[in-house]
Amino acid sequence: MTTPTLVWDVQAELGEGPVWDADRACLWFVDIKGRRLHRYTPATGDPTTGDRASWAAPDQIGFALPADDGSLICGIRGGLYRFDVEQGDFSLFQPVEADRPQNRLNDGFVSPDGALWFGSMDDSEEGRTGALYRWFKGDLTRHDDGYGVTNGPCLSPDGATLYHHDTLEKTVLAFDHEAGVLSNRRVFATTEDGYCDGPSMDAEGVLHVGLFNGWGVARFSPEGERLGTIGFPVQTVTKAAFGGADGRDLYCTTAWLGNADKREAQPTLGGLYHVRVETPGLSQHKIAL
Repeated sequence: MTTPTLVWDVQAELGEGPVWDADRACLWFVDIKGRRLHRYTPATGDPTTGDRASWAAPDQIGFALPADDGSLICGIRGGLYRFDVEQGDFSLFQPVEADRPQNRLNDGFVSPDGALWFGSMDDSEEGRTGALYRWFKGDLTRHDDGYGVTNGPCLSPDGATLYHHDTLEKTVLAFDHEAGVLSNRRVFATTEDGYCDGPSMDAEGVLHVGLFNGWGVARFSPEGERLGTIGFPVQTVTKAAFGGADGRDLYCTTAWLGNADKREAQPTLGGLYHVRVETPGLSQHKIAL
C-alpha cells in the first residue's frame, strides 16, 4: 500500500460519492453542500495527474452513478435526476420524499441487477427522518426507516449481505439480501474513532469505511473484525472508491464541513486523494433504466 496522495485540491465543503466510470476511465464525485458534480480523468499511466471538470447542480447533490444509457443518475434534494454527460444538464425524472421536505438524498450504490439503492437524511442532522430506498426500473420502494444520517449501502461480493450505516450512531448495519429484499437487520460493526461514512467493498469481502473525523479509512473483515485503518493526513475522509484499469487505485473524497477552523492546519481538507492498494475492488455496475 502506498501513502495517500492529493490529486485534486478541490476544496469541497462536503466531498462525497466517488465512483469509477470504467467506460470513460474517470472518477465522478460530488460536493454536496457546494452543489457541484466533479469529474477527474487520470492521465494514462499516472493516477495522480489528470484532467478536471465540474458542473453546478440544481441543489444539494448526494451521488452521481452511471446508467446503462450513458447518462448519470444523480441523487439531488427532491428526487432522482438524469445528468446528460454530453450536454451537461440535469433533468428530474423521479421525485423522492415530497412528504419529507426537510430531507435530502445522501449516498447511493448500484447492485449487480442494475437496481439503485440510496439513502436520505434530515438536512439539519437533527431528526431521524432518513430512510433506505431501492429504485428499479421505475419502482421506488422504502426498505428501512428512522435514520439520522444514512451512508451507503454496498453489497458483499456474493450479494448475500447488504451494509448500510447509521452514521450518527457510528454504527454499520448489515442485512440479509436476496433478490432486492432485505431481512435480519443487525449491527455489523461500530467506529469509535470516527463517524462511519461512505462504504465500499473489495474483492475479498473487506469493507472499507470512510471515517468522518477519524483520519482515514477503516477496514473490516466479513465477520466484522476491525483489520486496521488506512491513515490520511486530513481528518475527514468521507468515502473511498476502487478504480483504475486493475481496480487497485483507491480514490477518496474528504470534506471541511464542521472543520472550517482546522483548514489552516489541514489546508487540503476537502481534497480528492489517491492511494494504491493490494486488493482490487468490485466492479461498478450500471443502473438499469
